[in-house]
Amino acid sequence: MKYTFKQFQAEYPTDDACLDAIMLRKYGQSPTCPGCGVVGAKFFRITGRRGYACQDCGHHVYPCVGTPFEKSTTPLTLWFHAMYLMTATRNGVSGKELERQLGVTYKTAYRIGIELRKLMGGKNDIDPPKSGHVEVDETYVGGRAKGIRGRGAKNKTIVAAVLERDGNITARVIPNVSRSTLESFIESEVVSGTTVSTDELASYGQISKLGYTHGTVKHGQEQYVNGIHHVNGVEGFWKHLKGAIRSTHIHVSGKHLQKYVGEFSFRYNMRHDPAGMFAQLMASL
Repeated sequence: MKYTFKQFQAEYPTDDACLDAIMLRKYGQSPTCPGCGVVGAKFFRITGRRGYACQDCGHHVYPCVGTPFEKSTTPLTLWFHAMYLMTATRNGVSGKELERQLGVTYKTAYRIGIELRKLMGGKNDIDPPKSGHVEVDETYVGGRAKGIRGRGAKNKTIVAAVLERDGNITARVIPNVSRSTLESFIESEVVSGTTVSTDELASYGQISKLGYTHGTVKHGQEQYVNGIHHVNGVEGFWKHLKGAIRSTHIHVSGKHLQKYVGEFSFRYNMRHDPAGMFAQLMASL
């Protein structure tokens, strides 16, 4: 079931409706006043501000504090529209597209996109470590010197990922593919005793000594499945990530790549409930 733009417009037609939704998210149906401690306190809007005042003691609360909207003068309806666009599309939304859709400057659109990607990536940061059977793989993303392709290319950024079979993915930008770096990544994201599938990269060669059941596939010999072992799931994620960057964003700098990786990880992890992505993003505020 899809969360349509018509439904979105009906739910968040004005800045007041957006602010009320943020207030509800931050303080709940029966808010406790931080000033007087009254449970179920009644709050009324402060004219001209993104805030509310307690009916009993007059204490002010500003629900946008701690959110991407805190210091922004951009209308909340435009922020929410951007949130809808970024959760309603499979391949993401570029800064230029946000500029066109929202009617703001490119600088504003770019900042909105970056802040929302941080929010989406934050959902993945609280994912528990993976268990059962996982796939681990790494890839190279980004620029290359003229005439040079593949892992030896310059200016590329390395991303590693752990995918739980039929579950969630966690992906991180890493500095290199050394044994210590990859083992540290795996230990931080995978429960000991888990079955781990990788390719034949030498850096994975000792992970069985860390308490994992390790199996490999030898891509160099055109082996892509070895019994229960393969990394086809995470390879599919790489294909989608790189394809979306090429088609939608054209280029992503290494400085900001983690934000885009977080965005696409969030979207992948919500693949079974696409209609719930907007609500999940709201829950991150």
